[in-house]
Amino acid sequence: MSNNSGASSGIGFTGILTIVFTVLKLTKVIDWPWLWVTCPFWIPLVILLVVGVLWLLAGIITGRFKR
Repeated sequence: MSNNSGASSGIGFTGILTIVFTVLKLTKVIDWPWLWVTCPFWIPLVILLVVGVLWLLAGIITGRFKR
C-alpha cells in the first residue's frame, strides 16, 4: 500500500539548473560570473519580492491597508 501524501519531493527545476550551471562553470564550459551561475536560486526570490511590494502598494492605493 502506498502512502503518498501528494507532496512533491526532490530537487526541483531550479536546483537542477543550478547544478548544471555549476558543473558547466567548474568544467570551464561557460565563463559566467558566479552571480549568474547562482541566479536560479535568487531570481524566484526577487520575483516574489517584487510581487509582494506591488500587492502591498496596490492595497495602500485602494485603501485596503491603512497606514
